[in-house]
Amino acid sequence: MRNTIALALTLLSTTPAFAAGGGANLGNTDFVVILAFVLFVGILLAAKVPSMIGKQLDNRADSIKAELEEARALREEAQTLLASYERKQQDVQAQADRIVANARDEAAAAAEQAKAELERSIARRLAAAVEQIASAEAAAVKDVRDRAIVIAIEVADQVISKQMTAAEANKLIDAAIQDVDTKLH
Repeated sequence: MRNTIALALTLLSTTPAFAAGGGANLGNTDFVVILAFVLFVGILLAAKVPSMIGKQLDNRADSIKAELEEARALREEAQTLLASYERKQQDVQAQADRIVANARDEAAAAAEQAKAELERSIARRLAAAVEQIASAEAAAVKDVRDRAIVIAIEVADQVISKQMTAAEANKLIDAAIQDVDTKLH
């Protein structure tokens, strides 16, 4: 404080008003303004305002640095998370592509298998139909043959019964008995 007052007095003594020999004239506005300014600066220095302002500025600078560091750390964390999510998205996309490709392959294989099974089924049904047709044809031929035999026997019976006499019938019966006897013994 003493140094400040000494400095203020030294400055006051070197002012033009003192140099001109007029002394301390409070009517001179320049002198009053200089005196008030020096007094104000002295009070500020005595109250250690510059160091308080410096501390506040340092604290503010430290808080700004801390906020910048925190923002930088958050940015790095966000970039790390973004990269992680991008990798996960790529992995999921690749997995989805593999699933779709496998599904397409399985669908194509199932279609081929169904086509082959259908061809086998058609071949079996065709063979069964051919067999049924052949069986029906054979049955129809047999039925026609049997009916032809029955008709031939009836016609022959009618023809023979009209043309044959009792003596001829007895001869045929005896011949048939001898045929059976020779075949059986």
